[in-house]
Amino acid sequence: MLQIILSPVSLNFALIMNKKKLAFFIGFFVLLFLGFYFALARYIPGYADTKLPVLSYVHAFSFANQDGRRITEKDVAGKVYVAEYFFTTCKGICPRMNANMKKIAEEFDGEPDFRILSHTVDPEVDTVGRMKHYADSLGANPAKWWFLTGRKDSLYHLARNSYLLDDPKNNTTSIDEQFIHTQFLALVDKAGRIRKIYDSLKKDELAEMEKDIRTLLKESASSSPRFANGLFNNNPG
Repeated sequence: MLQIILSPVSLNFALIMNKKKLAFFIGFFVLLFLGFYFALARYIPGYADTKLPVLSYVHAFSFANQDGRRITEKDVAGKVYVAEYFFTTCKGICPRMNANMKKIAEEFDGEPDFRILSHTVDPEVDTVGRMKHYADSLGANPAKWWFLTGRKDSLYHLARNSYLLDDPKNNTTSIDEQFIHTQFLALVDKAGRIRKIYDSLKKDELAEMEKDIRTLLKESASSSPRFANGLFNNNPG
């Protein structure tokens, strides 16, 4: 029987060639996977959004801002925005919240597709004029940072059923007995979808929100905006 005896040099050469082939195949499949991922991200809407899941959809709304201008969901279609709730006479968390929001506003002031919507929880006190005075005291840009007032039931419905900033179970028999006091913020994408909730008093969460805002600004607006029009169609599909 013929036996082939390989020298140490031949064995080393064979091992090197096998390693090169292995490296080639690993590299090939890595590139194939990356190509497949980017193809999905490009052609399947929402595929690349898994890091920020869709939590809810924004219902239609209509409120007056600090300049008396009527603001609706149409004004933020195609925009990324942060929603918060506060009241101008608050001496507790609200000043800290809006000091932090001012930093966010300044950070993204040059971004045309970013807004901040600050809703009052005390519309009987927070009239358009009072909201204007408060906004001016913060140096808020009225083109980018809107302080909204309107019907209390509409403001509260939006906070609980759209932005998820308060538990809907907190509804009571009379709207006059209700009062929302929250430090949480909702981040909304260009298609009117709530993507994440943050604690406005925690620096690490605010830093995370800044990063997420930049991520959402890079997303293209959906060809079919998902702002919800009714009370019962607010579940992510």
